[in-house]
Amino acid sequence: IKDDLISGTTALASEPADTDEFLVSDAGTLKRIDYSLIKGGGITMAQQWRLTTGFTGNANPIASNWEIVDTDGYGDIGSDMTQSSGIFTFPSTGIYYIEFKADVAVDNDVRWFKIQIETTTDNSSYSDAADGHSHVKHVSSQTYANIKTAFMFDVTDTSTHKVRFSANTDYTSGTQFQGATAFNTTFVSFIRLGDTW
Repeated sequence: IKDDLISGTTALASEPADTDEFLVSDAGTLKRIDYSLIKGGGITMAQQWRLTTGFTGNANPIASNWEIVDTDGYGDIGSDMTQSSGIFTFPSTGIYYIEFKADVAVDNDVRWFKIQIETTTDNSSYSDAADGHSHVKHVSSQTYANIKTAFMFDVTDTSTHKVRFSANTDYTSGTQFQGATAFNTTFVSFIRLGDTW
């Protein structure tokens, strides 16, 4: 290579394109490699959805009243999740951390209530991936509690690997799973951690 071929006097002002190439020495042999093969690391997608309206009793799954969080100051990364009738579709393949948190209000003693993350790998049959359980000893006109559960999902195909969320209780007439449009009370978080294996 001529000593004036690569001057380094012009700076690249943004991240390289996937097809930009670098020269590397591979055991003494000079080779080129695309940026797409060496970039990586870091979270490329993160988003929250919340329940805008609460409900009393059971929901298998929670099929309506979902919205992307839009409170002032909210920030997300990457492409959006999509949702239809409570079934969430991922924007790309990868390993995703999924967290589900619910606020609950009750007007009596409640022996148990639970939330569930349910996944499918065939776009048909769902199974429990993570459960969160709790109970409440009633102490006033309304008593509050919250529960949380999480799962790491290897999404190898976005057309078949999907997720939904359920909530159940043994006191269906007086257990309210909370929702709000201005702030997070019952909500889910999706964070893409990295590429699928």
